[in-house]
Parts: sequence; C-alpha cells; structure tokens
Amino acid sequence: MARPWAPTRWAAARWAAARWASSRRASARWAAARWASSRRASARWAAAGWASSRCASRRTPTRSAAAGWASSRRASRRAQARWAQAAAGLAAVAVLLAGCGSASPAAQPAAGGSTATGPHGTITVLAAASLTEAFTRLGNQFQALYPGTTVRFDFGPSSGLAQQIINGAPADVFAPASPTNMNQVVSAGDAANPVTFARNVLEVAVPPDDPAHITALADLVRPGVKVAVCAPQVPCGALAVKVLAAAKLSVHPVTEGTDVKSVLTVVRTGEVDAGLVYVTDVRSAGRAVLGIPIPATVNSATTYPIAAVSRSGNLTTAQAFVAYVTSPTGQQVLTADGFANP
Repeated sequence: MARPWAPTRWAAARWAAARWASSRRASARWAAARWASSRRASARWAAAGWASSRCASRRTPTRSAAAGWASSRRASRRAQARWAQAAAGLAAVAVLLAGCGSASPAAQPAAGGSTATGPHGTITVLAAASLTEAFTRLGNQFQALYPGTTVRFDFGPSSGLAQQIINGAPADVFAPASPTNMNQVVSAGDAANPVTFARNVLEVAVPPDDPAHITALADLVRPGVKVAVCAPQVPCGALAVKVLAAAKLSVHPVTEGTDVKSVLTVVRTGEVDAGLVYVTDVRSAGRAVLGIPIPATVNSATTYPIAAVSRSGNLTTAQAFVAYVTSPTGQQVLTADGFANP
C-alpha cells in the first residue's frame, strides 16, 4: 500500500519545487526590470533637469547683456540728439554774430585802416639816398619774411623827403640821414618816437685812375682840382662843411649835388677829380671809385633815425619794418654795407 503513495509524493514535491523556482525567477526578472526602469527614468529626469538649468543659466546673462546693450544704444542716441541740438544752437549764434560783425570790437579796422593783425599789404618808405643799397636788401628780406607785403622806396635828399611828408605826400616810414630832418617831421606832428639805427662818416672819392693824384683831404684845395660836394641843406653837404671847417680847409666846389648819389655819379664819370661822399657810398660803388679816408680827428659822423609816419595807411606794417631795420638782422645788413652802429 506504500508504493503508490511514494511516487505521488515524489511528483508533488517535484512540481512544488519547479513552481517555486519558476516564481523566484519571475520575481527576480520583474524586480530587475523594475529597477532598470526606475534607473532609466531617474537618469532621464536628471539629464532633463541639468539641461534645463544649463539653458536657463546661459540664457540669463545673454538676455541681460542684450538688454544692457540696447539700453546703452538708446542712451547714446539720446546724447547724440542733445549734441546735435547744441551744435545747431551754436551755429545760429555764429550767424547772428556774423551779421552783427560791424559792432564787434574784434572786427573794427586796426590802426592803419586794415583788419589784418600782422604785416600785410604795401608800404612806402622815404629814405636818404645813402640808404639805397642797404634798404633795398632789407626790403627784399622783409617781404620774404612776411609774404603778402610789398615795400616801395623813394630815395632822395633827406631835406626834400622831409618837406614832402610835411606837405602831405603819401608815406609810411621816414628814414633820413640826419636827426635835423627827422625833427622837422616830428615837430609837424607827422611822426613820433624816432629810433636811431645807424651812423655814417665821410670819405674822399676819386675816379679809379685818380687823374689829379689825390691822396689826402688837403689835396682838395690845390689849384685846378675840381671838387664836388652835396648842397649844404642836405645832410651830406652839412657834414662836408663841418669836416672842411675842422680841417681848416677852404674848398671851392665846382658842383653841389642834390644828394650823395649825385656827387658819386660825377666822380664815377670823371666830371670831377674828387668828391666828398659817405664811406658806404664808396663801398657800394665797388671798383668804380677809389676811397681816401679822412682822419678821425677832423671827420664827423651823421646818425640815421627812423620812424613810422603818423598818418600811415598801413601802420602795422610800417611799424614792423621799423622794427626789422633796428633788429639784429637789420643791423647785420647795415654793418655789411659799411654803416657803423649808432
């Protein structure tokens, strides 16, 4: 009776064991699948959250910077608008001032009838004939120094030039060969504050071949010697009178020149045997004449003053020329031509 039971119990045991193993495997698979699913969901959730936070963090500064840039652009445009309004206002003021220029002190003509502030335009200089070479050179240098200026000269006897100025002749600068002639113009109210800029002395001039064999001042009184001097009313003539008186010589000239250049001319052409002229004229003549010095014990000097003419139509340039003549540069030119310092 026992055998039928044994197989049955054994089969039941096997069946129970198989079912338990099957359920354990199913439970394990189910648990593993659920765990994997939960891990994947967690990973997806974490990744989504990280990406979202990165995007947000990146968008935030960018949006902020963009907003700041836009704000600065708006501020810049507002500033530009304000500057444009200010510029328009200034332009309007400038137009108004230009229209009222005649009432502005800055627009008033400067002394001499011009609105320019520096040397400009044309001036006329009345100067002693003995200044011809030196002043011509100074005039050229002055024009080069001040482009746009023109210096015109009228050289002649100082006494005649002074009278022209007093009589109203157009002139901007006066430079005679004697203080006497300058004093005449100053006394007439036509000049003021003259400045002495040079000094000159006399010398005997003879032709290059010296036909009369003149070697000294005393030879001028020899019989048959033809002598030329300046007229006594002009500086070189007044100086000749003084020199001959100091040397105690009585000379009877055959001609009296209107200025020193006219005396030099008759010496160069051989019309006379000798003439009393300035040292500077002998030098400027070069080889055309010979110079015989006069002893300092009897020689005399004349001084040269210069001044702007009061009624000059171009007082600014006239004063600039006076300043140039008396400057170190002007003195160098005068010294090179034989003038002595005042």
